[in-house]
Amino acid sequence: MRVLLDTHLLLWSLASPERLSREARRLIDESEVYVSAASIWEVSIKVALGKMQGDPREIVRAIEPAGLRHLPVTSVHAAAVTGLAPLHKDPFDRMLVAQALCEPMLLLTNDAVLADYGPFVTVA
Repeated sequence: MRVLLDTHLLLWSLASPERLSREARRLIDESEVYVSAASIWEVSIKVALGKMQGDPREIVRAIEPAGLRHLPVTSVHAAAVTGLAPLHKDPFDRMLVAQALCEPMLLLTNDAVLADYGPFVTVA
């Protein structure tokens, strides 16, 4: 199975794996797991605005050693956002939904609102 982590679960898996649910840990352990460039962009913006601390470059360096894979944002992903129902306003989350639809893969999140996009979203 191919799984795309949302930004929270990415950060938790790298820095605080004990925060992950048992189901999230199982899916991560048993799947091909991807990290979107959109998540790194989101972290970069939040760090620059002072909303979170850290260095996004360290996250990028930690992805492959943690057994995770990079997923770039493509023009196809960006265009797919147009077809999404306006269930969620966060542009980063909407991009993750679009990527999961296009690839296809399961989006693993802790945001229950995203589950309304369909069965390819798992809240764990």
